[in-house]
Amino acid sequence: MEMQALGYVGIGASDLSDWTDFATNWLGMQVVERGNAVRAFRMDDRAQRLIVDRSLADGDRYFGWEVADAAALDALGARLEAAGVTVRRGPSALAEARCVRGLISFADPAGNRLEAFYGAALADDPFKPGRSISGFRTGPLGMGHAVFHVKNIDDLMGFYHETLGFGISDYILTPFRAFFLHVNPRHHSVALIETGRQDLHHLMVELFSLDDVGQGYDIALGEPDRIATTLGRHPNDAVTSYYLKSPGGFMLECGWGGKEVTPGSWTPSEVTVGPSLWGHDRVWLSDEQRAQARAMRLKAAADGQRMPVQVIDGNYQRMAGVCPWWDGVRGRG
Repeated sequence: MEMQALGYVGIGASDLSDWTDFATNWLGMQVVERGNAVRAFRMDDRAQRLIVDRSLADGDRYFGWEVADAAALDALGARLEAAGVTVRRGPSALAEARCVRGLISFADPAGNRLEAFYGAALADDPFKPGRSISGFRTGPLGMGHAVFHVKNIDDLMGFYHETLGFGISDYILTPFRAFFLHVNPRHHSVALIETGRQDLHHLMVELFSLDDVGQGYDIALGEPDRIATTLGRHPNDAVTSYYLKSPGGFMLECGWGGKEVTPGSWTPSEVTVGPSLWGHDRVWLSDEQRAQARAMRLKAAADGQRMPVQVIDGNYQRMAGVCPWWDGVRGRG
């Protein structure tokens, strides 16, 4: 598998100021000036992760997938061409704009513009968040995940799973069809949701602290119309999150506590609890689907469905004392 992680995302936008406010004051990214036409945003030690470009039309987007080196990039390009996919080698000027050493571009069967690259540049100075956050969980997991609206999942699964080599983490069949795919231990770096149209559904960024998410939700509550999906928790990737309406028309998920998978030895299964364990009232669903999703959440509560909290070293403290009731639930009474 050449693909390693979602490395960057580019967005066309006529208004850069809206994106600057949203990415820094709401999400906590660091803005980097790239002239009058481009604003780039950092999430970590990389020179850029999110690029907003005035020279691109509103709605134009590209998604950069990282590979290990030039040899891996060449191997991926050859495999795509052998599968009948048109591949364009990026000129040096484009690589410089992307802050990488080399790249290729191609499209998936739905027309989403994808790029593969190697040699991402690092910034000269430490990351300085736009608001007070503990940081984003990136590194080898990439910048987060991208989820696409699709007309028919079957039209894209062969491309992502077989041609690009994404592993299937799990899938949902009701109240809508969705498949979640991974290229590294992040539960999914891309997902496909069958909604009858083709577009970007949402981008997800993961923060180090649950408090980062909660404080961001407080900011969002100041403009409740900006909230597309309320605070809640997913049963498959275990993320606690909320979704915002971005200036680009798609949603931006801010989350914490994502579960990891084991690429190469992971068995996918159907997710029958959800699509959320609790919360996540989706204002973008039809009334019928919204009612169905709520009924599924209430059933999960009635059935006592629970998920372990996913934590990293230094991000938790073991509670003192023992709760007899909880010990009884866990069979330790």
